[in-house]
Amino acid sequence: MKRIAFVSNTAWSLYNFRLGVMIALKESGYEVIAIAPRDRYAERLIQNGIEYYDVFIDRSGKNPIKDMRTTIELYRLFKNLKIDLVFNFTIKPCIYGSLAARIAGTKSISVITGLGYTFTKKGLLQEIVKILYRTALSFSSKVWFLNKEDKEYFEKLKLVDSNKAHILEGSGVNTEKFKPVRNNMNNNNFRFLLIARMLWDKGVGEYVEAARIIKQKYSNVSFLLLGSLDFSNPSAIPIDRIQSWVEDGIVEYLGESDKVQDIIANADCIVLPSYYREGIPRVLLEAASMEKPIIATDNVGCREVVEDGVNGFLCKIKDPKDLADKMEKMINLGEEERLKMGKKGREKMIKEFDESIIIAKFLTTIKELELESS
Repeated sequence: MKRIAFVSNTAWSLYNFRLGVMIALKESGYEVIAIAPRDRYAERLIQNGIEYYDVFIDRSGKNPIKDMRTTIELYRLFKNLKIDLVFNFTIKPCIYGSLAARIAGTKSISVITGLGYTFTKKGLLQEIVKILYRTALSFSSKVWFLNKEDKEYFEKLKLVDSNKAHILEGSGVNTEKFKPVRNNMNNNNFRFLLIARMLWDKGVGEYVEAARIIKQKYSNVSFLLLGSLDFSNPSAIPIDRIQSWVEDGIVEYLGESDKVQDIIANADCIVLPSYYREGIPRVLLEAASMEKPIIATDNVGCREVVEDGVNGFLCKIKDPKDLADKMEKMINLGEEERLKMGKKGREKMIKEFDESIIIAKFLTTIKELELESS
């Protein structure tokens, strides 16, 4: 088993979330191939020595003909490149990549990185996706979940064979890359920061409403937004709405950045009031690794990272007032108590979520599959 492919719905996600694992596998003697729709991060994968191939994936589309095209393209790539093992990430690669791997005679592992928008609202689409998952995951050698609740949910609905289902502790965080940095900003101003795609489901609206409440009581508090505009997602926030928040002086929108560490370093608290079906939010791992206290919703994936009252606070889902209460509590804690929270968070990251733990899981699993094949 020498040629291993990583398939995702964006090159961006492979570069930002899987690069460390891919490089580690290369250094262990495997040929690593990245397969994803081309975006500006494809070139960065190549610059890091990762072989890259473009593939068509309509991320949020519901056209079965387009999805059939994805399956055929993936099948041809797996067959022509003589791929031995495929790791599929995100919904469509997990479904159509698993099917394509089965047809190509290639082993595959599906990594359920969260249930996403489809599982936040019941309806026909969710039922169709469940059928597709049940079928496709039966072809996978193993199915990894980033949190216990998603695993139990899939097992309860019989979407996955319990013997195949395992927990992978998030995508891992490079604790050397994301390490504590001294805050050089004006200490008289308290800065909250939300990092996410600009989606309603990420709790951006609740964050803004909580900011309005806090600003009525405190004049020295800033609220920052960092993240891409994802207009292909049904939960996308229109740019004119974001602009109106900025014009009203409620938030500052920072757009996108390749230097997220610098922005985290200059924040006092990271906030993610998400009600999206998260796997393990990477931004919470990165923030905790940098010794930042966190406020997040008591939601799937978020509560895996945040221990309420230890390294941050958990707030109620879709409740701007409770979020504002937790923000005010964070402001009034005092710098020493927040520093203590930050240190607890980093300790947790090193112990439970360090990227080295995730890399070891990949290597061990590959070795197990190699023995099964021999």
